[in-house]
Amino acid sequence: MSSAAYFERMANYNSWANTHLYDACAALPVAELSAPRRAFFPSIMAMLNHLLVADRLWMSRLTASPVTMALDTVLHDDFDALRVAREAQDQAIIDFAATLTDEIIASDLSYQSVTAGAYTMPRDLILGHMFNHQTHHRGQLSNMVLEAGGKVLEIDLIYYARDML
Repeated sequence: MSSAAYFERMANYNSWANTHLYDACAALPVAELSAPRRAFFPSIMAMLNHLLVADRLWMSRLTASPVTMALDTVLHDDFDALRVAREAQDQAIIDFAATLTDEIIASDLSYQSVTAGAYTMPRDLILGHMFNHQTHHRGQLSNMVLEAGGKVLEIDLIYYARDML
């Protein structure tokens, strides 16, 4: 599999996993979405907002149209509005991944960090980080959903692969 095909798969997996996550969150009582939790971000809504912020930051860098915002920015305090924005962002990531070539992926990307200085990193590492970051926080969200009385999330990459067969 080429690098371009791999990142296309990851973009589709990311959207699939986010859909399952948002379905589980939508089934929770509204108060549980903003109830205090112990994680990097203090509630389900705060964590969901952070994931959207991070994707917007990374995509803005990858598409050479940088934006700046704090990592704890609340883009939407309404779950339904946040979900619509998440779905649009996931589609933008899928569309972007479809334009990637192995040559683009093999190049470097220079960017300005939100919390530190300027960096130049291999683009494949940046893309891998973007998808890994989503997975990292979805794991935390999975636990938060369980604590809130929600269902177990089976959103590992292998479940996506089985769904696609």
